[in-house]
Amino acid sequence: MFRIFLFCFLLVAAPVLADVWTFETPSENIQCTVGEGPNSSDLECTIIERYGPPALPRPASCASDWGHSFLMYDRGPVQMLCAPVNHNRGGYSRAEYGVTGRFGGFTCHSSTKGLDCRNLDGHGFFLSRAVQSVF
Repeated sequence: MFRIFLFCFLLVAAPVLADVWTFETPSENIQCTVGEGPNSSDLECTIIERYGPPALPRPASCASDWGHSFLMYDRGPVQMLCAPVNHNRGGYSRAEYGVTGRFGGFTCHSSTKGLDCRNLDGHGFFLSRAVQSVF
């Protein structure tokens, strides 16, 4: 009886599973994590070293690093995250320059100029050391 209860509990309590994978640019300066579920997907990219002003103004409530982490879903606008930057490099799959990837509602293009990612609504971001922009 306990086994049946445990099985039913695990079946009901089990979270929806998503596929998650990572990639980075050849410079290892931009690292991304993709989550793809049955009904939506998300993409978070972090630029470790950047110069110039951030793509969006820092909110007054942000007491951490700003201008490094970008999050978007397959639909809707890009969000910038107020979060500490992880300076560890490597350990991600490599998105070589000149490669375009299409996955989970996103298209990303890696080039020597930077990383350009867009969602199904046309929202996205461009990341390079010198320029970070949100559109």
